[in-house]
Amino acid sequence: MTMPHPQFDRLIDAARRVGPVRVAVAHPCDRSSLEAALDAFKIGLIVPVLVGPRSRILRAAEESNLDIGMLELIDTPHSHASAARGVELVRAGQAEALMKGSLHTDELMGAVVDSVTGLRTARRLSHCFVMEVPGRAEPLIITDAAVNIIPTLADKVDIVQNAIDLAHVLGFEEVRVAILAAVETVNPRMPATIDAAALCKMADRGQITGAMLDGPLAMDNAIDPEAAAIKNLVSPVAGRANVLVTPDLEAGNMLAKSLSFMAGAGAAGIVLGARVPIILASRSDSVEARLASCAVAVLVAHRSLAGKPLLGA
Repeated sequence: MTMPHPQFDRLIDAARRVGPVRVAVAHPCDRSSLEAALDAFKIGLIVPVLVGPRSRILRAAEESNLDIGMLELIDTPHSHASAARGVELVRAGQAEALMKGSLHTDELMGAVVDSVTGLRTARRLSHCFVMEVPGRAEPLIITDAAVNIIPTLADKVDIVQNAIDLAHVLGFEEVRVAILAAVETVNPRMPATIDAAALCKMADRGQITGAMLDGPLAMDNAIDPEAAAIKNLVSPVAGRANVLVTPDLEAGNMLAKSLSFMAGAGAAGIVLGARVPIILASRSDSVEARLASCAVAVLVAHRSLAGKPLLGA
């Protein structure tokens, strides 16, 4: 299902206005990853630095009829070395973001989280989908759908805070976080509901900042005002959430892909919590989704240079 995504156009325009950032593209040895980097380069979003086996990259470009002659190319022997060299470029200040090429996500993230040479911070890494869902007036952030498989309560604190920080970078006027579960009541036999209640109380105590939280909330009463009213849920979040925190990776992944493949939603993906944003492009992503992912990374990379949200009303 192909549908227009004007909110993504707005993201891309905003990122182009603040200017391109240098992006280390780790192991772009197929058409999909080369096209993603080239497309973003051609419209002024990023300046790609291709990191991988020179012969394989050149062969992939030739077979795909892609002109990469204007791009910097750093030769590495294999995918593990490509990931390590990409991370090294970031540590050396020679790249402001990292982008996954045709290597496995685990290989790239292994280099990122290395305790000695990686890009870890005090914050746990987590993934956010920025979704443009038809019929919604603003983007919807879903987390975590790609990094943390079965997050603990401590993990979820960082997952929530990363998503809140992203929402502020994207210019959300209010950040309304729904902690999702199957039900909207606390049930001791359902750990997701216990975590949701704890996260909300932590927000009350200032351990999570920058947003309104509510949970546990079921999917319907998180996003639909009528469903929330039927359940007599009175809160600034119920029925109006713009950030959805799922109990685990499987739930997040299925929710995001259901919206994409059954409702025509666009999905831009980003990993947060490292020193720089990390773009995890998928071969199944549309060109628009890849560009939107790059745009989100550019806006996050510029965050420290801006004293206000980079997207206006």
